[in-house]
Amino acid sequence: MLSRILIAALIVGTLSNCAEPPKQEPIVSGSTYEELITFFKDWREFESPEFKDGVPDYSKGAMEKQFSDLRTWQQRLNGFDTAGWSIKEQIDWYLILAEMNGLEFRHRVTHPWSSDPAFYVWFYPYPTDVPSREGPVIHGAVELPKYNQPLSKEDAAEITTKFGQINNVYEEAKRNLNSNAKDLWILGTRSIREQGDEFEKFANEVRDTYPDLADASIKAKEASDEFAKWLEEQSASKTGTSGVGKENYSWNLKKVHLIPYSWEDEETLMQRELHRAHASLAFEEHQNRKLPKLEKANNAKQFDRMLEDAHQELMRFYREQDIITMKDYMEPAMREQIMEFVPFDGIRGFFHEIHYRDPMPLNCHFFHWIELARIREEPNDSPIRRVPSLYNIFDARSEGLATAMEELMMNAGLYKNRPRGRELVYIMLAQRAARGLGGLYQHGLEMNFDEATKYASKWVPWGLLPADGGTIQHEEHFYLQQPAYGTSYVIGKIQIDQLIAEYTRQRNGNFNMKEFMDEFSRVGELPISLVYWQMTGDKSMLNAALDQ
Repeated sequence: MLSRILIAALIVGTLSNCAEPPKQEPIVSGSTYEELITFFKDWREFESPEFKDGVPDYSKGAMEKQFSDLRTWQQRLNGFDTAGWSIKEQIDWYLILAEMNGLEFRHRVTHPWSSDPAFYVWFYPYPTDVPSREGPVIHGAVELPKYNQPLSKEDAAEITTKFGQINNVYEEAKRNLNSNAKDLWILGTRSIREQGDEFEKFANEVRDTYPDLADASIKAKEASDEFAKWLEEQSASKTGTSGVGKENYSWNLKKVHLIPYSWEDEETLMQRELHRAHASLAFEEHQNRKLPKLEKANNAKQFDRMLEDAHQELMRFYREQDIITMKDYMEPAMREQIMEFVPFDGIRGFFHEIHYRDPMPLNCHFFHWIELARIREEPNDSPIRRVPSLYNIFDARSEGLATAMEELMMNAGLYKNRPRGRELVYIMLAQRAARGLGGLYQHGLEMNFDEATKYASKWVPWGLLPADGGTIQHEEHFYLQQPAYGTSYVIGKIQIDQLIAEYTRQRNGNFNMKEFMDEFSRVGELPISLVYWQMTGDKSMLNAALDQ
């Protein structure tokens, strides 16, 4: 139990701005895994704020009480006697620890309810490709993709009611928001304005079927626009920084995301990957110098043919090369993401620029959709892992694997007949490293938002990422909202490389891709340090993160 005592000391030390609790006997919460499952359910209920008339309460008093009560929950978790538990069961204990540290970080450092206007986006019409919505999201927001389509009468009525609550949401937001974080205020104002456009678009889509819902959506747009106007007036006086600082960033990496790196470590690793991507691209371009350059599809027929050929080729590659055990739900999950051709003369968003040249690199990244389908069709046998982890703790695992699949499949031979496609793989890696560094520098207080977008644009080949373009503008904003997410794509890939290395070493170099991928998927969407422990029996990556 020594490690539990050390963790308890860490928890108490980090809550220095709260009064010291009276001395008491150690809390004994339980000794069985079944008791941990019950505790987890209670913890999730505590983590969710109370609702008043359908609106979550993020008031100063409510948040101060939640933060104060968090100490007891952390002590109760530490009170579990896990002696004799399996590695898998112990991992679930650490997963709860990471979530509690995530709530602590939110209270101590980011407090989005008072610092981030974009936290109050109330309507998300588009799906996410990871287990739960990226970023700090207000409890109770309308996630349209969670409703079956076409909408039932009952679902339409529920959404109508929730849209009707938006005025109360924004009245509370006005009372809660009080920070001086300039970039978060300006960018959050933009997010709220964009939400207004989505309300109007949605109203037009449902007008014929559900006129009451359409009317509610228009009223929600009006409330959203009014709130954006108020934010704009307030933002003019904001002068402060929005990043969390290097020390806080490092704490978040280690104690919440269970990644064994500091801010400085990540800078070194991200710079290395950025330079490797550029050097590798240079040699690919040299090798392909006599081949025709990739041209973008310029009509729907050509684009549709490219998409279908790439889809069929990738599915065949997965089967014939024993990459994963293919299940009936996987091919349809991938096919659902095939996009339609949209005519455009200028530079599209970065990923469209890639996809219109060769769909294969992004198709590999779209392994996301196979993973989401697996979560639905083959739920994890652990109740604690069956639901998405809070605070995007899964980011390096989910985004890291999707990013790794691009280069892993290239190394496995997927691009034998697509030599120019290899160039795109390295361009995407350069883009992820450059934008991740932009987010890192924002939080390290070395760049503001505008400087970060320009930095990322500078380091992306072929001019495919203009600093004022929608892709990098929204990504750098999101990374500012959610420390650690921007680097998770590349850092997660690096951690997976480490896992593959140890996994293979333990088998004397006899690496079987299908066995690895199937086991990796069964473990679940957890921080890589926990996956590493379960798949190798080696706890060193987790110990390094928690300084144990």
